[in-house]
Amino acid sequence: MAMGYPAGTTREMGGKDPMNIRTDFSRSVRLLDHVWIPLSDGCRLSAKIWLPEDAETDPVPAILEYLPYRKSDGSLPLDAGQHAYFAGHGYAGVRVDIRGTGDSEGLLWDEYTRQEQDDGVEVIAWLAGQPWSNGNVGMIGISWGGFNGLQVAARRPPALKAVVSMCSTDDRYANDEHYIGGCLMGPEMQSYATMLFGYATHAPDPAIVGERWKEMWRERLDAATPALPTWVSHQRRDDYWRHASVCEDYAALDCAVYMVGGWADGYRDAVLRMLEHYRGPIKALVGPWCHSRPQSGHPGPPIGFLQEALRWWDHWLKGIDTGIMDEPAATFWMQDAYTRDQDWNDKTGRWLTEDSWPSANVTVRAFTIGQDGLGAGPIGLDERPTVPSAVTFRSPQTTGIEGGCWISWSCDDDSPGDQRPDDERSQVFDSPPLAERLEILGQAKAILDVACDQPQALIAARLCDVDEAGASTLVARGVLNLTHRVSHAAPRPLAPGTRYRVAVPLAAAAYSFPPGHRLRLALSTSLWPLAWPSPHPVTMTLLSGESRLELPERSAAGDVAPPAFLEPEEAPLPGYEQLEEDISEIVIAHDPASGRIESVWDESGRFRLADGLVHEYRGRDTYAIVEGDPLSAEATSSWAFASERGDWRARVEAKSRLTSDESDFHVTCSLDAYQDDERVATRMWETTIPRDGC
Repeated sequence: MAMGYPAGTTREMGGKDPMNIRTDFSRSVRLLDHVWIPLSDGCRLSAKIWLPEDAETDPVPAILEYLPYRKSDGSLPLDAGQHAYFAGHGYAGVRVDIRGTGDSEGLLWDEYTRQEQDDGVEVIAWLAGQPWSNGNVGMIGISWGGFNGLQVAARRPPALKAVVSMCSTDDRYANDEHYIGGCLMGPEMQSYATMLFGYATHAPDPAIVGERWKEMWRERLDAATPALPTWVSHQRRDDYWRHASVCEDYAALDCAVYMVGGWADGYRDAVLRMLEHYRGPIKALVGPWCHSRPQSGHPGPPIGFLQEALRWWDHWLKGIDTGIMDEPAATFWMQDAYTRDQDWNDKTGRWLTEDSWPSANVTVRAFTIGQDGLGAGPIGLDERPTVPSAVTFRSPQTTGIEGGCWISWSCDDDSPGDQRPDDERSQVFDSPPLAERLEILGQAKAILDVACDQPQALIAARLCDVDEAGASTLVARGVLNLTHRVSHAAPRPLAPGTRYRVAVPLAAAAYSFPPGHRLRLALSTSLWPLAWPSPHPVTMTLLSGESRLELPERSAAGDVAPPAFLEPEEAPLPGYEQLEEDISEIVIAHDPASGRIESVWDESGRFRLADGLVHEYRGRDTYAIVEGDPLSAEATSSWAFASERGDWRARVEAKSRLTSDESDFHVTCSLDAYQDDERVATRMWETTIPRDGC
């Protein structure tokens, strides 16, 4: 294979088809394996383009996916099928490495930068101007690609007509993996920052970028800056987080938006917010899935989302009336109660639709929180119980250990388990057995009157479904840093002993509680490791009679004929050989003698692509705390990425450690890089950051 290419030219894959591209499409497909896209500042971004063979004589729209996850190895197995499918149906499927990642030139120092958006606007203009393009462009992406689809759309590039944004958010502070309810997040922020550092410093592929690969790699290693200290430094909602949060100005968006999410994923609330606040053309879909594409979504059922996306693209990029915009605006999966003898990946439930959000089919149903549990029936929102009663509790630091990931990837290994162990560590309020089915759709909310013995505290609320045998299933959870009770932008310490009324919103959910089951509200002063603990153990007093749980009850009378999704269609997959089985697991270890509990999260995999490249990744994240000592909290993360072909091998190892004392966070990051097993770079960063109410 040729080793270097002038700006704007391509390298096509000839001979044996290394990508195993399907040939049974309406239009035959060719792969432009490496295309340089020149930018105005001289930097070049590397792209793969799946293109109909006859696109120069019959131009097509382009569908862009724009990510830092290395299009030629790390994300190729997922990218290739989707984009070849689109190309076979008359589109250019385009996958671009963000500046400073994969095979693109330049440097990446943080997520969602102004530079990333500037580059995205230029890429869209370049795509629209190609001889094979009809001038219309769409963006599609999951997670990072879902984020920047919305962010670039807010820049209003003229050629961008529509976006499909999956598992994303409109709010980088309140609904991302850095902070939750004003609390610094342990697992996702720590792990992701370290993983991203590895992606940003890994070597480009010599077979694609040519002999400059070593110069490009050295530039990355010399300029490397970990993002974790930056994220920890911004503990309140400031301009750093407002940047690229499209909720700051929904009106800036100026194209059609299809929001997609899953009830088992952390990124689901944004779908409802976008439905409520965006005034442009919008569709929404939330299934039972975790952080995955709907066509391969688990837990099931998956749907034929490639076909659904084609209906969307045909309408907005080709001007074909597919009827998709005549259908209800939103489609949701209403999940049946989960039983412990059920396969987690085989959910039961039904699809339902809503014409708008908020929905006229959803009303607030409130339950009192009393010493005897949740009130047996609803109360009016303005009613007051006659005699409030005080309930005092202090939760073990390990409360929350059964909660699984905020971003669930596999759903088997990283999903919440039976909540009874965490319920025992919490103050719980149960309802009597339900006399009839109760269905919720939207965000529940706990309205609590509380007082604490410390100036800094958090309150976590979990809504659970308790079956006849006592098994407890997590339906939704929320947490609030009580110094953020008024504002995430301007925290205020608590006055110990003073009563405050606070609202704790829970994550959105669609769930059907059957007759005979009980609702459970579990309250706790810790939620480890999801939320970093307050600096001192907290004793909290709840005025139970003055507090209530508000549920978004949906009337089944609002049901209409459900949508008829097609079965998932087989997408073309790249030729690759699995050399090691993918591992994703969480192991919890408890040392009774010391009181230390560890949650160890492992991920790894190794595979060979058809062009001979071998890629591997290995990650280990450990979250440890000693019972009774919040200052013992410790999070460590290690991520390694390696690529090899023939006698060439490059590897990076990124590590981080986060601890805290009463006044400060302490962040340590390190980076080691190896060529052919010889270390060519080693660096370390140590940062002390004042605690700012977290």
